[in-house]
Amino acid sequence: MNIENLESIKKSGFNGFITILELKSNSTSIPKVKGVYMVLRPDNKIVEFVEKGTGGFFNGEYPNVTIMELENSWIEEAQIIYIGKAGGSNLDATLNSRLKQYLSFGRGKKVGHRGGRYIWQIKDIDDYIICWKELPSDEPRNIESELLGIFKEKFHNRPFANRVN
Repeated sequence: MNIENLESIKKSGFNGFITILELKSNSTSIPKVKGVYMVLRPDNKIVEFVEKGTGGFFNGEYPNVTIMELENSWIEEAQIIYIGKAGGSNLDATLNSRLKQYLSFGRGKKVGHRGGRYIWQIKDIDDYIICWKELPSDEPRNIESELLGIFKEKFHNRPFANRVN
C-alpha cells in the first residue's frame, strides 16, 4: 500500500477526504462498516498548536500535553497525522461509530476514544481532512498495523497523533 501523498492514498482505496468541520456537522457519509481511517494535514498547511485543546477527559485523564511535546512529535514532511481502525473480528465498531466517537472527543465529550488526542491541540484542526477505507473482509487491526509500519519505515516514527501513551 502506498501512502506517499494524497493521490497514492486515493489509489490505495481510501474515500471520504472530508474536512473535520464538515464531518462535525454531517457525518452521514461515513460508512457503517469496519475499516481504517486517517487524519491528513491539508497541503502546505503550517501547524500551530494550542496549550488547551478541545479534547475531552477520558477516565478522568487530562487530554492535553505540553506544546513542547507536540512539537517534538510533529513530523513536518508527513501529510498523515493519525491512523486509526474501526471494528474487527471481535469488535462491533464501524467507521461511522468510531469516527463519531473521535469527533465527540474533540468536542470535549467523555467518550471512549482517547487515541489520537494530540490532534485536538492543533489550532485549525477543523481544516484537516479525514479519509477512510472500508474493509469488509480484512481485519482492520492488521491493515492499521501495515499502514503504521509503512509510515514508520518512511519517517522513522509513528504518525504525530499515534502516540503510545
